[in-house]
Amino acid sequence: MKSARYDTEVIVIGAGQAGLAVGYYLRRLGLEPGTDFLMLDRGPGTGGAWQFRWDSLRLGSAHKVHDLPGMADLGVSFETADRTLPAKDVVAHYYARYEQHFELPVIRPASVTRVENDGVELAVDFTAPAGQQRLITRVVVNATGTWGSPFIPWYPGLNGFGGRQLHTADYSGAGDFAGQNVVIVGGGTSAIGFLMELEDVAASVTWVSRRPVEWLHEQELPIEGGRAAEAMQDEAAREGRALPSIVSGTGVARTRRIQAAIDRGLLTQHPMFTHIEPDGVRFADNSFIPADVIIWATGFRPELRHLAPLRLREKAGGITVGKHTSWKDPRIFFAGYGPTASTIGANRAGRAIARQVVATLSRLSS
Repeated sequence: MKSARYDTEVIVIGAGQAGLAVGYYLRRLGLEPGTDFLMLDRGPGTGGAWQFRWDSLRLGSAHKVHDLPGMADLGVSFETADRTLPAKDVVAHYYARYEQHFELPVIRPASVTRVENDGVELAVDFTAPAGQQRLITRVVVNATGTWGSPFIPWYPGLNGFGGRQLHTADYSGAGDFAGQNVVIVGGGTSAIGFLMELEDVAASVTWVSRRPVEWLHEQELPIEGGRAAEAMQDEAAREGRALPSIVSGTGVARTRRIQAAIDRGLLTQHPMFTHIEPDGVRFADNSFIPADVIIWATGFRPELRHLAPLRLREKAGGITVGKHTSWKDPRIFFAGYGPTASTIGANRAGRAIARQVVATLSRLSS
């Protein structure tokens, strides 16, 4: 029976793919939505990070989005979703239906600012339209993903650039760069997508990256590549190291669209520049490319700042996580972190995490 000491037994932070999968299985295992568990989501609407992506992005041109567990009950699937609509709208619509169908108790917008110990329980502070609030809980599942923590590497001259700099998280559409000289930094699918969108819009487009892209012969990421990337992520998480990028372990599949761009010479990659000047970028051989805009498609880092009071971070830069659980604090679970960052990984982890949460609650009550 629930003690009056806490407001709810479990709080899931984040209602994207990973958080919704956990919520689904918690409900399946007998926890009462809204009473035994609550979900806090920072976004103004449904869709997780997808709601913030640019309008031109379509499901067919993005990373594959796997169906949430139980989505077949709604009669919808991302496999058959409309490819002509913005991906952000399709995902938001499907997730809204999912939350409603399974009665998942999502509070939004609720931006979690701090998680700390409160006696033997956990206190979760968050900002909502009504102001700062606090909930006391026994277990936290962190499913915040990475969108709220964009990464831009430092290079000499970064702060002296006279043009516009933006990150993937700030990109809204190709029309913003009409007639401009654009440098795109990054070796992943976002950078490649920007190059293809800007090809006939910008005055010039230059692609630079720290490491050469590994082009795969397949049109889709092979299962073996996905497993290898998950293994790299899992190893880093278990050792408390900063997590490597997914694309560094998978390579980039040659879809028909990407292969056509390679054939016409668009996807020509340059080594990373060494210095940023007010009107462009300079390379190690002293060559110079003018730039009005630098787009940093340099990825994201796990969003973990709110967990800082728990002192989970290691000197190696990450949090030691094994089997979805913090090794320093077994009351803290991680969904969508490390090997579960992919959409299929998030689904698999949802069931395992929910079972572990129920077992932890049983142990805490004994």
